[in-house]
Amino acid sequence: MDQYEHLESPMILKVSFNELLKTYDDLAHSDDEFLAAKAKRILEIQKPYPELRDGFTDLSLLETYKKQIAVILQDSFSPLLTNNEIKTATVPFQNIFYNASNRFKSIMKNAGDDFVLKIKNMPEDDTYIVTCTVILNLCYGYNLNLKRPFFYEIPDENGILKYYKILYNADFCEIIPTENAKRITQEDYDELLDNFDNIELWKEKFPPNSYIFKGFVISNIFDVTDDQSISNVKSSLISKNKRSDESFIARFQGVFSSLLGIKDIRVGFSIYNKEENTFEPVYGEGMQSFLLENRGSGLCKSVLCGWSYKQLLEEKKFYTISDVDKFYELSKGKAPQIAVLKSQGIKSAILAPIADDNELLGILEIVSNNAKVLNSINANKLIDVMPYIVSAVLRSKKEEENLIEAVIQQECTSIHPSVSWKFKKEAKIFIEEQQKGNQAVFNKISFEDIYPLYGQIDIKGSSEARNWATQQDLSLQLKSVRTVLDAAVKEEAFPIYEQFIFQIDDYLENLNVHFQVDSEQQISEFLKNDINPLFAHLSKFEGLRTHIDSYKETIDAKVGAFYKHRKDYDDTIASINKKMASLLDKKQVEAQKMYPHYFERFKTDGVEHNMYIGEAITKEESFNPIYLYNLRLWQLQVMCEMENAYYQMQPTFSIGLDVASMILVFNQPLSISFRMDEKQFDVDGTYNARYEIVKKRVDKAFIKGTKQRVTQKGKISIIYSQKQDELEYLRYIKFLQSKNYLDTDVEIVELQDLQAVTGLKAIRVSLLYQGVKKDKEFYTYDDLIKEIKG
Repeated sequence: MDQYEHLESPMILKVSFNELLKTYDDLAHSDDEFLAAKAKRILEIQKPYPELRDGFTDLSLLETYKKQIAVILQDSFSPLLTNNEIKTATVPFQNIFYNASNRFKSIMKNAGDDFVLKIKNMPEDDTYIVTCTVILNLCYGYNLNLKRPFFYEIPDENGILKYYKILYNADFCEIIPTENAKRITQEDYDELLDNFDNIELWKEKFPPNSYIFKGFVISNIFDVTDDQSISNVKSSLISKNKRSDESFIARFQGVFSSLLGIKDIRVGFSIYNKEENTFEPVYGEGMQSFLLENRGSGLCKSVLCGWSYKQLLEEKKFYTISDVDKFYELSKGKAPQIAVLKSQGIKSAILAPIADDNELLGILEIVSNNAKVLNSINANKLIDVMPYIVSAVLRSKKEEENLIEAVIQQECTSIHPSVSWKFKKEAKIFIEEQQKGNQAVFNKISFEDIYPLYGQIDIKGSSEARNWATQQDLSLQLKSVRTVLDAAVKEEAFPIYEQFIFQIDDYLENLNVHFQVDSEQQISEFLKNDINPLFAHLSKFEGLRTHIDSYKETIDAKVGAFYKHRKDYDDTIASINKKMASLLDKKQVEAQKMYPHYFERFKTDGVEHNMYIGEAITKEESFNPIYLYNLRLWQLQVMCEMENAYYQMQPTFSIGLDVASMILVFNQPLSISFRMDEKQFDVDGTYNARYEIVKKRVDKAFIKGTKQRVTQKGKISIIYSQKQDELEYLRYIKFLQSKNYLDTDVEIVELQDLQAVTGLKAIRVSLLYQGVKKDKEFYTYDDLIKEIKG
């Protein structure tokens, strides 16, 4: 019986144990008498049957020499582990198994008599070509990376599908060219790189039965049902791409770099607009389209040549270019997709259609500045990741219409990883109670005896800056309206126009003299209800049309008003918050590695953060006060670094605002619980509520006996009430002074009493800022501002 002849292959497959027996030849001369005796016994058993070394293709001999093979493989297939290990001897990519472990036999028996075991993600059409790539690597020294995880899907006795991962041990085999084998040249290799799907070409280069596989393979099989199930869930629930995340593309390119084993690749996207048959770029931080380059969009048939259009849009297949320069010459520069890649210095590329149920959603573009590193062979490694990309694009598309709700759900109800274990525990109890038919109640999530840390970087004078920006915009808009009305009086001497001019002058005077909270609303209503309809009427006068057009050009389309100074203010606040929050988030990753703790931050007119640390959060009996002291020192140091970073980038902002930093120290442990209505943690108990009161009011507190706020630009303020806290933070300050983070002007002040809170003190000390000129390394706040403005 010879089953091999039914499966066409470039290799004649011979079962042989020669390579393994060579090992026993060496062991027979071992100084270890036990090993030597065992090796000699195995060699004696094999000796009468030379075909076990020479190899055979008649599979009936596997049964004939069953006992001898079992002895030869005894060390590789331990009888002690036969009921535990899923293991069998086999030959490459064939459904032929022998000397299997008891557990493997049991799994196959439970699958049923009519079950045929096949590698799930190895199409039969690809087996021939994959075998050829193995020959290229082992016989010709190429390094084609086509390693993919192989899986079996096998039903158990209950019909439940189980997933098994296959790992091959090919230590005991060799590949030998026959006289029919054709010598593969570099030109042959280059041609094969772009023709993975061309089976006839591969058969031409590697004729059937032109090589001999001699040996056997050990198939080690592992139950990965859990991992695969999780992967399947991920495929449908993968989180959406954060287009505003500056590091997203870098991380994403890193994933593909690891997947393909290639450094310095870049990833781009083009979204497909079905209605207009165009490609459009994905807008976001760092995202680009190499097909479109700098174009806003492009017709598919002008972006792609006819063949690549059919490959990507109609057949939904990968399109690869292993050598851009070569194919540019072959196409004489007329293939637009190759021409645009060449113009960007790209040397090889993979274009992968992102398609769901045969509907094209977009194109994934992977490019490299090195020729041949991306090709039709390693493009197949994308097969396993495309479902995740498809899911992400689908989800992004569906959520586009509900963006506000999605952001609220994602950003406002997220659970910090440090406490997620407790939410999962309570959710599990909740589900179990539901399944039992009981009235399920989600239990209170609380943590006791934990230490709080609070800090903030507040933008000083933000209200005054906002009011000033509003005054300037409203004044400019009113003056522009007055210019039109002055011209209108000359066209139509209506008293109502003069009344509007009088009202505008009154508004302008009030803006300059005493700007009030409701001034902006009053003026906006006046412009909307009176001026806009009037200008619609005045537009019929030829002499006024130029004035009105000039006025309209100054109006921001989104807000419907003059929005220059307020936009500068809003953009500045947003930039400050974004950059400060980003820096804090990056630093937090390091802090979590020191010891896990709860962390949350908020953006207001500045950035504030809460941290809680204690054994109740970590769930392990590992907490020591040293972790609290370490986190306090880390917080103080990071606050210094954040303020330093702010003043380094302050000159880039439209408005030169200042910031002031503050830390609140609370000496006693407290309890917190999660409020389901507000989706956040709050402190428990009357005494602990004192902490929240201080948090909300202390930054506006005055130094006792003065009208000076405790928080001050250029200084960091540490609020506390206990003497031991004072001594602790003075030690930290002395340490940070040695590192040139803080100046020497330490002062300790008492604070005026707050409502229901007395006895608060503050340590204040000036920060040192990194130099902006080479002649001076560190600056005080006043020196730094002089240098920035000077």
